[in-house]
Amino acid sequence: MPELWTKDKEIEFFEQALENFATPEKLFYISDDGKYYAYWPKFYKGKKSTLQSRNTLIGSFTEKYSVDLLNDFVRNTNLNTNLYVVQGVICNEIGLTRQSPADVAICKTRRKEQHAEDIVVIFEVKMSIVWNWEYINGNLICMGDYKTHRGNPGLLRSDSMLKAIGKSINVRVSSHKASRIPIIILGNTPITESYFHKVDHLKTAGIIQGFWSINPQPLDNNQENIKKTIEKGFVRYDSLQELYTELNGLMTREMEFFSSMISKKELGKIIEIASKENNYMQKAEKFLKLIKEV
Repeated sequence: MPELWTKDKEIEFFEQALENFATPEKLFYISDDGKYYAYWPKFYKGKKSTLQSRNTLIGSFTEKYSVDLLNDFVRNTNLNTNLYVVQGVICNEIGLTRQSPADVAICKTRRKEQHAEDIVVIFEVKMSIVWNWEYINGNLICMGDYKTHRGNPGLLRSDSMLKAIGKSINVRVSSHKASRIPIIILGNTPITESYFHKVDHLKTAGIIQGFWSINPQPLDNNQENIKKTIEKGFVRYDSLQELYTELNGLMTREMEFFSSMISKKELGKIIEIASKENNYMQKAEKFLKLIKEV
């Protein structure tokens, strides 16, 4: 049975990595007095180095974790269709190349190379180690949450946010075929206050359908952290049921991204023509057809 992100998941990552892939030196910073830290503690005053070797390992682990979580959703969803969770999806027609594939996607086929019409939801995974850990004689000791160390994990990093935004925009502008595909940024931390308005605007503009954190308690000692922004551009999910309910709703709503920058006169003409159709669905389809032809 899958679970949302917890300290136990981070312990699992380190134990797997140490057993199968990496030495402690590739996973931890080493202090002047020979201690191994996942992040530099705020109290540490010695020499500091930059650790890059862990990034690929935690990236692979969190993508696989996301696949397992979404597979459980697909197995238990009430959607009447065959769906598959695929890692590293390529779809050149919407800007998902071999060099920049979708981290994970829910699709109608098992193939890595997909047609746009077979991609149901795209997920970009922006997760990392959240808590600080000290590695002592083969044991992992939690030293505190992200407020106790100098690192900015997950969605608290500006570069992670900007990369996610940039990739989502690239998908949206690559082809009209991407217009019906929701894009979710999956993280395990809150976001900084400076991004509250931005993520809400991205959601209301239809570029990204949400920055979702699946870490119910990223701070220790019941410290308060953001549950959601005003327009739900960012949401923290606190249970599998809450996450699966929202995801099921996202996949059952027929949505369409559209954008343009035209004169009010041209826009008025489009609205007038579309309004002559017989019902709301036909009016919407006519409007979208005309706006794409501008």
